[in-house]
Amino acid sequence: MVVDTHLKEAEDKMHKAVQVTREELAVIRTGRASPKIVEGIDVEYYGSRVPLNQIAGISVPEARMLVITPYDRNAVSAIEKAILASDLGINPSSDGTIIRLTFPPLTQDRRKDLIKVVRERAEEGKVAIRNIRRHVKDDMEHVEKDGQISEDDLRRLEKELQRITDRFTSEIDDVVAAKEQELLEV
Repeated sequence: MVVDTHLKEAEDKMHKAVQVTREELAVIRTGRASPKIVEGIDVEYYGSRVPLNQIAGISVPEARMLVITPYDRNAVSAIEKAILASDLGINPSSDGTIIRLTFPPLTQDRRKDLIKVVRERAEEGKVAIRNIRRHVKDDMEHVEKDGQISEDDLRRLEKELQRITDRFTSEIDDVVAAKEQELLEV
């Protein structure tokens, strides 16, 4: 049925919206070090912008420390510059071959600010999911007006669409709850 493809497409798009939200939340710095925090930083390397994770290995030897080991020793200063230019607010320390990033513990005020940011990003994800639902619902209503499906089928499909929407919205809520819990850990 034509409308089943609409539901499948909606499910795929909603899944992608959840993934994007999950990736955005992974970058938000908690009290713990995570390679995700620096992976997306672009480094000026031999005249081109390259993601950090493509020119260096990133490891977490301790809960509050990241160690970045460039594959090419000549990239150390470029990586340091990129980290300083990013919005991490952390000064890298280097011995010429590896770079260490030590994350200070978060203050209570900073934790509250980060929770607000997490909730805002989550709401953006939910809005994206609701927009997908609205577009698919409009498409299904056009199919019904064209006489390709009955009004009863439309109601059944709308219920299924709402069930899918609720499932992905709940998934975002779960991701947010986990991130908030992570931020509140001392």
